[in-house]
This record gives sequence, C-alpha cells and structure tokens, in this order.
Amino acid sequence: MTGAPASAAGGSGAKPVRGGKLGTAAVNQASLWNIANILTMVRLLLVPGFVLLLFHNGGYDPVWRSFAWAAFAVAMITDLFDGHLARAYNLVTDFGKIADPIADKAIMGAALVSLSILGDLPWWITGVILARELGITLMRFWVIRHAVIPASRGGKLKTLAQGTAAGMYVLVLTGPLATLRFWMMMVAVVLTVVTGLDYVRQAVVLRRRSLAAERAAVGRTTEALNEAAGSPGAVVADAGAAGVADAGVPGATVRVSGGSTAVEPAVRARDGAEAER
Repeated sequence: MTGAPASAAGGSGAKPVRGGKLGTAAVNQASLWNIANILTMVRLLLVPGFVLLLFHNGGYDPVWRSFAWAAFAVAMITDLFDGHLARAYNLVTDFGKIADPIADKAIMGAALVSLSILGDLPWWITGVILARELGITLMRFWVIRHAVIPASRGGKLKTLAQGTAAGMYVLVLTGPLATLRFWMMMVAVVLTVVTGLDYVRQAVVLRRRSLAAERAAVGRTTEALNEAAGSPGAVVADAGAAGVADAGVPGATVRVSGGSTAVEPAVRARDGAEAER
C-alpha cells in the first residue's frame, strides 16, 4: 500500500536475473501465473476470509479474532513479498500493476470498516484513512499523463504503522496493550495525513513542471516550423489555443502558407522538436 504498484508477473521460460533491470522483452514475455501474481491473488482471496473470521460468533470471540488476525498478518506479509519478488526477478504484468494496489487497499479497508462496525475503532479514524487512500489514488490518475509519483519512505512507514495498528485492534487486547494500540493508531493517522499532503505537493509540482515543458515545446515547434517554411508568406498563429493538430503538440494551432515546398521540411522540423521534447 505504498501508492506505487509493485506486484507483477513473470515466467518467460528463461531464467530471470536477480536484481536485473526491467526491460521491454522481459515484460512482454512475462506470464500471468507466477509467484508474485499468485501472492497478490492470495491476498485478494484473504479479504473475504478475514471478514468472515472476524465476524464469526458475533465478532467478539477471542479465538476467532486470533484466526482473523492470522489471515490479516498473512495478507500484509504477502504484500511485502510479492513486491520484492516482482522487482528482483522482473515479474511484471499489467494484471500485477492493477491488482496489487487494489489488494492492498481492500485488506486494509476491510479491516478498518469491520472494526468500526464492531465498535472497536472510531469511524472518524476509518474515514480519514480511507479518504486519504482514495484521494491519493484519484490524484495519481490526475497526474499520470505528466509523471508518476514514486512511493516515499514516509508512505512505506505509513503502511507499516497502519498494518501494525489495525492488527493490534483485530486482537482482543486489554490493559497496557490496549493503550499501546490506541497510540499506534494515532501514529498511523498522523503519518497518513502528513504523507497524503506530501503526495499532493509532489503532484502539484510535477504537473506544473510538465505543463511548463509542454509550453516550451510548443514554442520550439513554432519556431522550427517558421524557420522550415522559409517563406515570407509563412504564418504561425494561435499558439496556445485549444484543439491543434499541425504542430503535434497539444494546445498549439499552426497555419502555414506560402507554398507547398515548405511542407516537408516543416514536418521534419516538427518531428525533431517532438523528439527533443
């Protein structure tokens, strides 16, 4: 649950290189049925199993809640292993990229909501954590065309704190341990909010930089087209307007006149400007 999908697939028949870099060939040859994806699917299957164990016999049976804790712990551990295996052995698939973050949020969301239903965890804590996770996920889609926001150390620490605190709430604890789990959850909430704000800051900065780079590319493309046209009649207009196709850059409208001989050089200049971008 680090904001960054780590689970992936593999198994092309060739022996993977531990710690090797991901390449197009490795991704294309990856098989859906590999250990990283299997662990992700196990985590998804553990979600309903965990809920059933937690609510069994009224939801307050210490024995059944211990079983629920075991299922929750296995799910959290598989989150660590599938990501490690995916990165170490180049086991990358589109399924893993999509299923891994879904599995992460599903098990944590199921734990928080279930504990709130049972009255063990205040609803405001569940609301804050789930709102942050959903908001960051939507924000990643908002900036995905500009850049990918990497997982931070703070985000990983947040995940560890959330998992530890939620696991302690699943168990039936009393006395000092019950007090300890409350403060652990408070730490998790603080980390959840702080890292969420940091991700928002990163998203805004990355989006501004990307838009600035696009505007610079529009200017370079416009200049290149004017130079390539090489004719007094060449006109470049409406740079920055919406709906443009000629410059090959969103937001630029280019109109060239003054002779057909300038068209081919203009296209070559446009391609060169796009490659530079």
